Amino acid sequence: MLVRVKSWSTPQIPVVAGRGKRPTVFCSSHRGPADTPRKLKEARLYVCGITPYDATHLGHAATYVAFDVLQRVWRDAGVDVTYVQNITDIDDPLLERADARGVDWRELADSQIDLFRSDMEALRVIPPESYIGAVEAIPRVVEAVQRLLDSGAAYTLDNGDVYYRVGTRIDPPFGSASHLERHEMLELFAERGGDPETPGKEDPLDPLLWRTERPGEPSWDGGRLGPGRPGWHIECAVIAHDHAGFPLTVQGGGSDLVFPHHEMCAAHATALTGKQFAKAYMHVGMVGYEGEKMSKSKGNLVLVSRLLQQGEDPMAIRAVLLSHHYRSDWMYTEGLLVEARTRLAAWRRAAQSVTDPDAAEELLQDIRGNLVDDLDTPTILDDLDDWAESVGAGGTREATQLVVDAVDALLGIDLR
Repeated sequence: MLVRVKSWSTPQIPVVAGRGKRPTVFCSSHRGPADTPRKLKEARLYVCGITPYDATHLGHAATYVAFDVLQRVWRDAGVDVTYVQNITDIDDPLLERADARGVDWRELADSQIDLFRSDMEALRVIPPESYIGAVEAIPRVVEAVQRLLDSGAAYTLDNGDVYYRVGTRIDPPFGSASHLERHEMLELFAERGGDPETPGKEDPLDPLLWRTERPGEPSWDGGRLGPGRPGWHIECAVIAHDHAGFPLTVQGGGSDLVFPHHEMCAAHATALTGKQFAKAYMHVGMVGYEGEKMSKSKGNLVLVSRLLQQGEDPMAIRAVLLSHHYRSDWMYTEGLLVEARTRLAAWRRAAQSVTDPDAAEELLQDIRGNLVDDLDTPTILDDLDDWAESVGAGGTREATQLVVDAVDALLGIDLR
């Protein structure tokens, strides 16, 4: 049975006077400004979702808040945004965690998806229009894998597992998304869910498309592929194509997805359709804690849900995330949250005062200008600190409301 994954509720977003400009963001593939049309009217955004075997940590939140800001800036510029996100609701880590906890994998997935949704609502993240689980997409994945086999871009091992040939000729060629040397690819492939040592593969880098049924593991009807379940990368290629369309304006995710995930997604998508997968790849830096990258495998997680349970204001958590540039790697400390609480309190006090109309208009233009420049949110937060110190010396409530609406609409921070 295929179950549709529900998205979360959309926050109310005020309309701000005037119109912003389309942002210029950094493309990881181009290693410079993204090559997007100057007169962009429609944007297709695909952001890779979570594997629901544990709750949302600050690294996840940093990613989804960054792309939430991108959406807000696009919308402020009059761009029509199609936003799609997957959720990998069947994969080895999920099965392993469920087994370790002694629970059904579906029960674990459902509970963590619910928690993720509530975290995103609290952080006021605009939900995707299409929020699609890998399980829901299995029939379309089966069709895609069969087509790759028929075209010669995939092959079947003796045990029935199906692999993609990374040597398949496509344009742009394999490697164009990450620009890594082969030895770098092999190292990362082994570290990030790949299986370079699997016997019988034509190339150690060939990624799994369809895992044939194993005893004790869930499986689905694969038609002539036989019972089984999808590999990781093919789900995003299929979901992005079906619900957003190619080329994507931006393919997004954490920087740890550059390779192999986004490289493999691009290869699968191009081999299937003959089209470019994405015009730009936008990646968010890693968040660390206690000297290491924050990750489920390390267990050094600062969970959004736990912070909320402790009574933390979700807007303070969002302010912590926006105080770092989205492309930067950074370490979380409790001091950052203390600082964010202090800033938020000052901004909210200012929101109850009066602001000089000229100063409010200038601040609005500064906010928009810094967002256009690769989403420079840290500079904007510093500007808000200056604004909070300057209010009350004369002005109007209407001017203050202009600032409050801009901060809400463009940064997603509610100052009420």
